[in-house]
Amino acid sequence: MMRCIIVDDEPLVRELLEDNIRQIPFLQLVKTCKNPLEAIEALQTELIDLIFLDIQMPRLSGLQFLQSLNKPPLVILVTAYEQYALEGFNLNVVDYVLKPFGFDRFLKACNRANDLFRLQQNDKIAVVEGPEDFFVNVEYTLVKIVVADIDYIEGLKDYIKIHLSTSPKPILTRMTIKAVEEKLPPPAFIRTHKSFLAAANKITTVKRDFVCIGQKEIPVSESYKDNITRILNRLEH
Repeated sequence: MMRCIIVDDEPLVRELLEDNIRQIPFLQLVKTCKNPLEAIEALQTELIDLIFLDIQMPRLSGLQFLQSLNKPPLVILVTAYEQYALEGFNLNVVDYVLKPFGFDRFLKACNRANDLFRLQQNDKIAVVEGPEDFFVNVEYTLVKIVVADIDYIEGLKDYIKIHLSTSPKPILTRMTIKAVEEKLPPPAFIRTHKSFLAAANKITTVKRDFVCIGQKEIPVSESYKDNITRILNRLEH
C-alpha cells in the first residue's frame, strides 16, 4: 500500500484525483493539500510514499517545492503545462500526466509508481536483514544482543540502555550511542533524537514530536524529523 498526498490549487482537479485514488487498491490517500506549504507540513507529520503534484501554483510552484526537498518521495506531476516535462524528468519524477486526463492514463502512471515503490521496498528489506547480532559488556560479562529483539536504544552520556522486546529490563552497557548506531545501519534503525535510536519495523505511530513503539513514546527532535521521514519512506507496516 502506497500512502499518497495530492498537492493542487484547483478544487475540481483535487476532487478528480481523490476519486481516482479511491478506485486504486494499492493507494491510500493521506491528505489533500491546496498548496506546497500544506504539503511540507504533511511530509513532516506523515509517512508519504507518493505525491501527485501540480506545477503552476501561487507563491511556490510544484517544481520549486520539489527542488526544496532533500530526498522526496515518489512524484507524479499532474499539470496542464507540457513545457515543463523535461525539467520534471530531470528531477526524477515517476511520470508526467497532462490535464485533462482519463482514468486509464492516471492508472498507468500509478502502476509505474507502484512498480518502482516495490523495487525500493525490496532494496530496503535487503538492507534491514544486514545487521548482525553483537555482544556487549555487562558487569564484566559478555551478553549477546539479538538485533531483531531491540525495540529502541537510549543514550546516557557514556552508557546506553538497550530496550528489548524479550526482556522487561533494559541492558545497560558502557558504549556511546554513536558507537552502537554504527553497528545498526539504517533503515533498520532510525536516529530520532541525539539520545535515541528506534527500530524502524517496531514503530507503530509517528507524531510530530515522538514516535511510539507499543505504549512507549520515543522523543523526536527537530533536527531528526527529516531523517525519520526519509528512512520511513518507507518500510511497510
